[in-house]
Amino acid sequence: MVYTFLNRILPCTKSSVHLLSSLSLPQTSSVCLQTLSKRHYASDNGSADLVVIGGGPGGYVAAIKASQLGMKTVCIEKNDTLGGTCLNVGCIPSKALLHNSHIYHLAHNNDMKSRGIEFDNLRLNLDTLMEQKRTAVKSLTGGIAQLFKKNKVTHIKGHGKITGNNEVTAIKTDNSTEVVKTKNIIIATGSEVTPFAGIEIDEKQIVSSTGALSLEKVPEKLIVIGAGVIGLELGSVWSRLGANVTAIEFMGHIGGIGIDAEISKNFQKILAKQGLNFKLNTKVTGATKQGGKVQVSIESAKGGSQETLECDVLLVCVGRRPYTSNMGLEEMNIVKDERNRIKVNSRFQTNIPNIYAIGDCVPGPMLAHKAEDEGIVCVEGIAGGPVHIDYNCVPSVIYTHPEVAWVGKSEEDLKSQNVDIKIGKFPMLANSRAKTNNDSDGVIKVIADKKTDRILGVHMIAGVAGELINEATLAMEYGASCEDVARVCHAHPTCAEAFREANLAAYFGKAVNF
Repeated sequence: MVYTFLNRILPCTKSSVHLLSSLSLPQTSSVCLQTLSKRHYASDNGSADLVVIGGGPGGYVAAIKASQLGMKTVCIEKNDTLGGTCLNVGCIPSKALLHNSHIYHLAHNNDMKSRGIEFDNLRLNLDTLMEQKRTAVKSLTGGIAQLFKKNKVTHIKGHGKITGNNEVTAIKTDNSTEVVKTKNIIIATGSEVTPFAGIEIDEKQIVSSTGALSLEKVPEKLIVIGAGVIGLELGSVWSRLGANVTAIEFMGHIGGIGIDAEISKNFQKILAKQGLNFKLNTKVTGATKQGGKVQVSIESAKGGSQETLECDVLLVCVGRRPYTSNMGLEEMNIVKDERNRIKVNSRFQTNIPNIYAIGDCVPGPMLAHKAEDEGIVCVEGIAGGPVHIDYNCVPSVIYTHPEVAWVGKSEEDLKSQNVDIKIGKFPMLANSRAKTNNDSDGVIKVIADKKTDRILGVHMIAGVAGELINEATLAMEYGASCEDVARVCHAHPTCAEAFREANLAAYFGKAVNF
């Protein structure tokens, strides 16, 4: 582990190689020494060492890392700006709207008054709220372009298509082409919105997540198809701004795949208290526009009589699918699975060894931070280093308020695997910082192996769950036990103390402050 860490932080110089040579490291560190001493420096023949197709979270991070490791790197991106879905029409703009709508919600629902902050004539300026979102996105996309310049990554605007084992062609908007010869290729093309059969999206009345980020006015009634992460986040935004929101979910719980059942139930109660409506175990059979409204036909997931709901805007959030169209995959005979994802091995190689794939277009959770990690370790592998990601230690977050976050296995997963577990819980209501902030909805739940005390899963609802989950992820990545966390001094008063208390409850049988 020491040599992997040093390999990541030390610059590739003779002195750094000498330093590593002087350390008493295990035999396996020789791989690291070879990596440093034989790193793939930029080519002299004009061709690239690496072409990355896609400039999203996985692609742009991979390109920068490759350049930092001495590779002559080209990144081909079809959109006008870098950052992919996440930065342009996903993670970043949605968080801007979530944060600002939460502030408005606090003011509009007398939460500020209860804190001693009083004012009159509260108004929503939706245009300004949207402009702040656009400003944040523009700043960050421009930041990536600057990082490319700083790290000497060549950026080509165009649709990247693999036209040979060592060749990528960038097809530009004017239909001109630019061919790049390269030693290695990384496919990082991400994903796109999954269409709903029979419902045509116009991004005005019937919208995808992209259209929902830029509505021109607050709808009186909004129906969301899908109560997963994206549906709940965007539903929360427009509910806070004044819309009557109903989420229709085929499954019997909210939060999507992977969420712990107990957490999901508590989460639904909190959102219902905020004004969101839910129809679970329900499927949408169709939608039509009539007289300025959208008529949505629904029935029980098991079948039965139909019901029609009316709304001003219909948001379709039924997931995302890999974007692998017109990439040259079929011509190159690159193997995909039944869900159109590119098949890769543990080093992210396709069936053509020098062509790699990462992110949403390969199996695994469709998360920006998962793609970033894959981009880094994939490039390190190309440079000769070790490749390892523990997908059990990839956290998930729903950025509503309170936030919901989890990492590792759920209680249901572990019971289905017949693992003998113990559980420690601590309510945010008993946490001094949450109580002081008047933000005490939620609970921290820690699941551990009953025999070894090793943490197997952490699930939480809290105002700052998206931040707290990273301590849990770090603990799990290093194989920590509940006792390990329980015996670590945490600053007081902080919300992080609730995580410690949950570990105390799991290890000792009870928390101190509850």
